[in-house]
Parts: sequence; structure tokens; C-alpha cells
Amino acid sequence: MTGLAVVVGVLLAATAFGWWHRRRDGRIRSVAPTPTAAAAATLVGLGLTPGAPTLLQFSSAVCAPCRATRRVLERVSATVDGVRLLEVEAEQQLAAARELGVWRTPTVLLVDGEGRVARRVSGVPDLGELVAAVRELTAGANR
Repeated sequence: MTGLAVVVGVLLAATAFGWWHRRRDGRIRSVAPTPTAAAAATLVGLGLTPGAPTLLQFSSAVCAPCRATRRVLERVSATVDGVRLLEVEAEQQLAAARELGVWRTPTVLLVDGEGRVARRVSGVPDLGELVAAVRELTAGANR
């Protein structure tokens, strides 16, 4: 009977984790747009130039969702004018990934025109949600 209780407990825990992961994966989350000086320097070091909103993707060579994310980002840049794309190989930029709190690939940081991280997505983002978030950033940049 104890073995059955353990199996049921493990199944419940796995189901709860799967539900949590599925609800969180690919969702756009707001970030407090107050970077540290080190984070701002890290973004500039990665090639980010202030002026227009940028979609900064951290990816890796063996990551299949990274390729899907790249296609979504390319569609967003084709849909919304004035958006830059920047892709970084996470394995080659480990210090930058750690500084910016990137723990998995793909992770996309939505950086506003002033060079501050405004939102982030871990996993493949939803095209419609990402377009809406980028349009919000570009509207803020045009004010």
C-alpha cells in the first residue's frame, strides 16, 4: 500500500509541475525596467544600441525551440516597423547570460529604446502576444 501512495504522490507532483511549466512557457512577463549599471553595460557589450526597441534572443546550437523562436521573431520584425533583432549564442556569452538572469534557451529579452529590459520570455513566444508587446514598446518610443 505504501508503494501505491508513493506512485500516486509522484504522479501528482509531476502533473502539477507539468501544468505549471506549460502555463509559464512562452509567456511574456514584465520586468522592472531599472537595470543595474552592470546589466546596461552587458547589453551594450552584446551589441545592443539604444534608439529602437530590440528583441534580444539567447539561443544555443542544439536548441530546436530556438529555431522556432527565431522564426517568430523574424515575423514580428516583418510586422512591426522599427524593431531590431539580435541573437546571442548563450554558450559563448555565459557571463552576459548570468548577468541578465538567463537560465535556459530560448530566452528573449524585449529591450526598450532606452536600453532597458522591459519584458522577457522563456520558451517559444506566442506571435500575437509578442507583436502586442513590441507595439506597446514602439508606441512608447515614439512619444
